[in-house]
Amino acid sequence: MMDALTALTSRASAKALLDPAPDDAALKRMIEAAVAAPDHGRLRPWHFIAVRGEARHRLGDVLARALRTREPDAPEALIEKERGKPLRAPLIVVAAAKLVPQHKIPTVEQIVAVGAAAENLIVAAHAMGYGAMWRTGAPAYDVNVKRALGLGVDDRIVGFLYIGRPDAALVPASRPAPETCLIEWTEAAV
Repeated sequence: MMDALTALTSRASAKALLDPAPDDAALKRMIEAAVAAPDHGRLRPWHFIAVRGEARHRLGDVLARALRTREPDAPEALIEKERGKPLRAPLIVVAAAKLVPQHKIPTVEQIVAVGAAAENLIVAAHAMGYGAMWRTGAPAYDVNVKRALGLGVDDRIVGFLYIGRPDAALVPASRPAPETCLIEWTEAAV
């Protein structure tokens, strides 16, 4: 397994993911990494839903029905493309925020905690030799998709994390030089 800094700086989104999916032990390690994320107020808002095997086809049906509801005139080819999305990887982990509304910790911070957990999960997957890609799109905001996954109307899907073996070497996208992203603040602007 690679060291943390190497995993963080060499992680890249996979273009295609193949079998085998991580086994239960590997997935457990990824979730352990995920729940180590910063979490203001220790609300533990993260909720992870694993979708694998035949359940991916059922999720595809959910996505297709949701698209048809959102866009009744969508062409059949688009509906079928939506139905096939869960088949892009042998494992999908839906990272969701089970929000605690009206709490002193703002909902945006609860959602960000789940985003940090999702990032930990995909970096852990990379460190263990798996590839991953993080997707959202309209299904992440669709009440019918959330309901089908057992989530509440006010919960948020932060990402569909597709995980498997990359079909090719991962090549990180170009990244900005650190010095272009870091500004030293010394006093208030007037």
